[in-house]
Amino acid sequence: MRILIVTHVVRRNDGQGRVNYEIVQAALAAGHTVTLLAAEAAPELVQHPRVRFVQVATSRLPTRLLQYQLFAWRCGAWMRAHRSEFDVVHVNGFIAWARADVNAAHFVHDGWYRCGFYPFRLLGSFYHAYQVLYTLLNIHCEKWAFRHAEVIVPVSQKVAGEVRALGGSIADARMQVIHNGVDVDEFTPGAPERARFNLPDAPFMLLFAGDLRMSRKNLDTVLHALAHTAPNVHLAVAGILHNSPYPALVASLGLTGRVHFTDMVMDMPALMRSVDAFVFPSRYEPMGLVLLEALSAGLPVITVRTAGGAEVITADSGIVLDDPNDARALAVAIERLANEPDYARQLGAHAREVARSLSWEAMAERYLSVYEQIHARRAPEALPARCSTASVEL
Repeated sequence: MRILIVTHVVRRNDGQGRVNYEIVQAALAAGHTVTLLAAEAAPELVQHPRVRFVQVATSRLPTRLLQYQLFAWRCGAWMRAHRSEFDVVHVNGFIAWARADVNAAHFVHDGWYRCGFYPFRLLGSFYHAYQVLYTLLNIHCEKWAFRHAEVIVPVSQKVAGEVRALGGSIADARMQVIHNGVDVDEFTPGAPERARFNLPDAPFMLLFAGDLRMSRKNLDTVLHALAHTAPNVHLAVAGILHNSPYPALVASLGLTGRVHFTDMVMDMPALMRSVDAFVFPSRYEPMGLVLLEALSAGLPVITVRTAGGAEVITADSGIVLDDPNDARALAVAIERLANEPDYARQLGAHAREVARSLSWEAMAERYLSVYEQIHARRAPEALPARCSTASVEL
């Protein structure tokens, strides 16, 4: 097959970018040719003889709103001009003003806007007004993109429900949920390295990892829950500290000695091997990769129903709470893991088994199966594959 993938970034160290990276690797291994229409792609992919990289120049327009619209216009124009060269066209959400065969839904702005935890108000401030307008425009664009795709691939059942809620011509028959993947060889249980991350040896150590500038990730509830647990329970917090309000909250709660900020961690597998449990009560999450990584590392996980990844967790592989803002319930769950080591170990062992069914290889094969279904419904074309290792800038 001749496959076109349209996205912003295709590389390993990016959430959505990693999904597309793994799809490309699987497609190449299966003998297909791939064209990447993107702003950035991993060098090892660009250098492959069956990969063509068409680089969309980064815009200098002010604000992401304008930058993304220009990107979508440029991609749409290129796709319409070259559509006949491909058997399958795969886009990611609203990325181009053009029709597609497959649209992978990683995030639905309408779901975020209506989830009950959306923090911005149109009349709150200029920044709030911009965020609301940005969200509303994306809702409109995503509706258009999903309605102009043959197959929609939500990354979770939660996202599928949000796509379905957009209404119109979007039907269940056009949706195939494919969960994101995880590297089960990289994220694996092993010997702890707490000294490497300046973590104390003795305490029961929780891990929170995420963007520390966003209330959506919900570190504030984790900290309030920690204040209701025994002093031997500590928390490691991984994420960029710049402009984060949480160190001040830690001090106000009297938790300075129990919360350990690691800042950005490049070796997350080693950090996960160095803790006892993972806590992830995100107020809104389509399908967090970090949650899957914690499962793969064999960590007992505490999460909430508002996190898309919670749908893969069963009662014997983690704890799923109902309310992301219920600090008391979260504290009870934390205390149980800290006080019942056998229970925690059992959860971790089952979590590892769940992760094995969600490997990157399994995910990519599911995408290729969707491609093959689409390709099989069409008469084969005799046009030759066009590949180049050179970048073409738009």
